[in-house]
Amino acid sequence: MRHSDPSDDELRANFDEVLSDVLAGRGVHTATGLDDDTQDALWAIAEAYPNATPELIAAARQALAGQLDGSNAERWREEMDNWFDEREERKAARDQQQGSAEQG
Repeated sequence: MRHSDPSDDELRANFDEVLSDVLAGRGVHTATGLDDDTQDALWAIAEAYPNATPELIAAARQALAGQLDGSNAERWREEMDNWFDEREERKAARDQQQGSAEQG
């Protein structure tokens, strides 16, 4: 059982191992410490086997870079904040409509 997040070096090593696996036609194994964006990019390579393009590989490397620099997590937080804000706006609009209907 792991008691801490993997280090950047461990993440890079895990990425390189999984990248090698998917380029050889195997899938993405679990418990790598890689985030969803990086795993999704690696799955795209696995699904393209045996025709993984340099662009798919570059996208996977970019996804890992985003995990390491925190930009993937920041984008995810922004998406979640927006989702919750939109949800609250829809709820407020429904509540307002119900209030108007009850008064009318």
